[in-house]
Amino acid sequence: MTTFIHNKKAAFDYELLEKFTAGVELFGFEVKALRRKQGSLEGAYVTVRGGEAYLMHATVPPFQPGNTPKDYDPTRNRRLLLTKKEIARLASHESQKGLTIVPVSVYNSGRKLKVEIAIARGKKKFDKRETLKKREASREIERTLKNY
Repeated sequence: MTTFIHNKKAAFDYELLEKFTAGVELFGFEVKALRRKQGSLEGAYVTVRGGEAYLMHATVPPFQPGNTPKDYDPTRNRRLLLTKKEIARLASHESQKGLTIVPVSVYNSGRKLKVEIAIARGKKKFDKRETLKKREASREIERTLKNY
């Protein structure tokens, strides 16, 4: 299992409550671009409409710009492949106030590309500061232990 794209801001900006794995509907040149670690999940989110889940605002640039269709949109909505139970669960959580669904990473499972999504609650500013303090403290401990 190789992780191609990781959304680092998701873990910092949100408290990840529950994770799901979903297949994603892509064009062939999008798959090639993702395998070359091109693309971004920053600012992307998942929404449920009409009994289907969609990945919104995820940027996947064309693999070879000269060979892509002229009307290709790198930030187009991509359908996620989930079971009906999972979609119903996501829809119920999405309708709750303060919860959102964010993509965490894109990775491969065999020859297929998968997207890891998470139900998340936004962090407040003081929560983010506390996360930074913990990270800095652990780095300081690592530095001191390395010297001994």
